[in-house]
Amino acid sequence: MKLEYDLVIIGGGPAGLAAALEAEKNGVENILLLERDKYLGGILFQCIHNGFGLQYFKEDLTGPEYADRFITQINNHKIDIKTETMVVKITPNKQIIALNRNDGLLCIKARAIVLAMGCRERTREAIAIAGSRPAGIFTAGTAQRYINIEGYMPGREVVILGSGDIGMIMARRMTLEGARVKAVLEIMPFSTGLTRNKVQCLDDFDIPLRFNHTITRIEGEKRVEKVTIAQVDKNLQVIPGTEEEISCDTILLSVGLIPENELTKEVGIKLDPITGGPIVNENRETEIEGIFACGNVLQVYDLADYVSEEGEIVGKVAKEYLMGKRRYRSQSVKIIPGENIGYVVPQHIDFLVPDRKKIKLFMRVKKTEERVRINLIDDKGKVLSSYKKGIVTPGEMESVYLPEVLLKDRLKSLTVSVGKEDKEQR
Repeated sequence: MKLEYDLVIIGGGPAGLAAALEAEKNGVENILLLERDKYLGGILFQCIHNGFGLQYFKEDLTGPEYADRFITQINNHKIDIKTETMVVKITPNKQIIALNRNDGLLCIKARAIVLAMGCRERTREAIAIAGSRPAGIFTAGTAQRYINIEGYMPGREVVILGSGDIGMIMARRMTLEGARVKAVLEIMPFSTGLTRNKVQCLDDFDIPLRFNHTITRIEGEKRVEKVTIAQVDKNLQVIPGTEEEISCDTILLSVGLIPENELTKEVGIKLDPITGGPIVNENRETEIEGIFACGNVLQVYDLADYVSEEGEIVGKVAKEYLMGKRRYRSQSVKIIPGENIGYVVPQHIDFLVPDRKKIKLFMRVKKTEERVRINLIDDKGKVLSSYKKGIVTPGEMESVYLPEVLLKDRLKSLTVSVGKEDKEQR
C-alpha cells in the first residue's frame, strides 16, 4: 500500500502526541502518527504513580491521566493514526517502510518526518554481571509493567541495582505490594534520579541506598538465590575484600536508558556519542533536512513535561519547514559543553526565528556542585548571560534560556560552563 503525507510522526508517546497536536494546531493538515504498540501513550500507562504534569498542565497527574489529556485531544482532531504498526526503514528522501496486520506492507512518502521513538532500558548483558542465568532478573520497567499492567508480582525479596528514577519508583511499588527491598545499590557516589524520587520512594520507606556499590555476581539455579555485592573506588573498580552476600529471589536493574535510534542510524543520521541521540539544531532538525527528533529519542529526559514541550517545538517548526519560511544565519553557532557540562542539546543553532524570542538549552552536569552559576560564554570569552543555581547534580537535568538577541551573526560558538558563584553575586 502506498501513502503520501505532509508529516509522519514515528512514535505515539508524549513526544509524538504533542508534536502531532502542535503541528495540526499550526495548520499542517495531512498528518500520520505511527505507533508500534496497541495503544497510544507510550510508557505512560504503566506509570500509575503521580508527579506528571506539574510543569506542563500545572497539575499533579498520574501517567495514565497525563496521557489521556493528549489522547482525548488527538481523537478530536483530523490526525490519521495507525497503531500496532512497526516502522522497519526510513530512507534519506523521506520514504518510510512499515508493516501491520491489517494493511500489510506500507510504503509511505512524507515531506517531513518526526522521530519520537523514545528509549529502552539497558539490560544485564550491557553491564556484564558475572554468574548464572536464573529466573528473577528483570529491568525495572519490565517489573513495572508486570505489576501495573499484567497484575503479576515479580518476587518477594528484592535487590535493585541502580538509582535511576524507575528503580527508585519500583522500590516503593514493590514495598507497597508486600515485597521486601533489601537494598538499592548505586555504583556512582550520587543518585542518578530525581531528588524528589529519592525522598518519596526510598527515604520515606526506609529503603537503604548504598552508593559506590555494585553487584559482582548473581547465583542461583532455577531462580535467583543470592547476589554478591562490593564497594567500588573512584575509578568504579571493585575494592577487594569489600564483598558481601545478600539473599534474594529478584533483581531489578535500573542502570540507564538508551535512546531508540536504530532507524536513525540506518538512515545515516549522525548521533551524539554522549546523549546517544541525533545531533540537532534549535529546531530539533537532524543533519537530514526535514527529519526532526524530539523526546527521549534525542536525549533521556527527567520529566514527561519536558518531552511534551519539545514535541511542541517540533510540531511548530515542521509547519515552518513545509512552508519554506525559514531564515538561515550567516553561519551556524556551535554549542560547546564547557566546565562541568556533560552535553548540551541542541548542539548547534542554524536559523533566525523572528517569532521565537528565546531558545531553551538542556544539559546535564558531570558532578554535583553547590552555589554555582551556569554561564553562556561567546567565542571571545565574554559571558553573555549567567544563571544562578543553588545546586547542580548529574541526576537532574538543567535548562536555561538563551535570548536570541544575544546571538549575533558573527558568533561562531557558544560555550556553556558551570562556575562558582562569587561573593559579590550572592
